[in-house]
Amino acid sequence: MEHKTVDLKIKDLNVNSKNINALVKVLEVGEPKDIPSRFGDKKVSEVKVGDETGCILMSLWNDQIGKVNVGDVISIENGYISVVRNSMRLNIGKYGKMLISEEELKDVNEEVNISDQHVEGAQKRGFGGGRRRY
Repeated sequence: MEHKTVDLKIKDLNVNSKNINALVKVLEVGEPKDIPSRFGDKKVSEVKVGDETGCILMSLWNDQIGKVNVGDVISIENGYISVVRNSMRLNIGKYGKMLISEEELKDVNEEVNISDQHVEGAQKRGFGGGRRRY
């Protein structure tokens, strides 16, 4: 099934955003950290990216790390939002792409960081277990 992707601005992202296409500029690149998981250790690096409407932290995993530098303009295809410690993160995931773009992004709004907003996790559509409050 073909999913429609939409070009989005940072300010329009929310906890349920997926199939995100965006053009962003890399503002900061964090040091890689080891994350233990039941499938073996993974590495993650948080990269602050932004556009003219705001900025967000983007999680780069394993082989994505080191592919972008501060000042790069990148095109994200088929990204999605995850919530880490009540903070939104932009992810590329295995079905998405991150490409260096030739386009320029001069004006980036660093005043509005949507990763700074406290959010609750995305609504999970699971089965069984757990109580629902109406």
